[in-house]
Amino acid sequence: MTPEHETPHEDPRRQPDGVPHSVVGATAGFSVILAILVAAMFLIGNGAMRYAGIVLVIFAVPFMVHGLRRKAARERDQTHPSR
Repeated sequence: MTPEHETPHEDPRRQPDGVPHSVVGATAGFSVILAILVAAMFLIGNGAMRYAGIVLVIFAVPFMVHGLRRKAARERDQTHPSR
């Protein structure tokens, strides 16, 4: 945002979407790693390995979402909430 477009109340350090950008990056990274791991389990493994991949997805996704939701709540800017 250029200085002529800023209002007196604008904080340029604020993350305008309200979600900490580190959480967005962590979500993307964990999602890609989990997808690669499960794809490898399906491509390389036998029947038991495929079931283990399904179980991993069933348990890993809720734990990942819960952990990242807590991290976002902890790091969210409470002073300057998103609009």
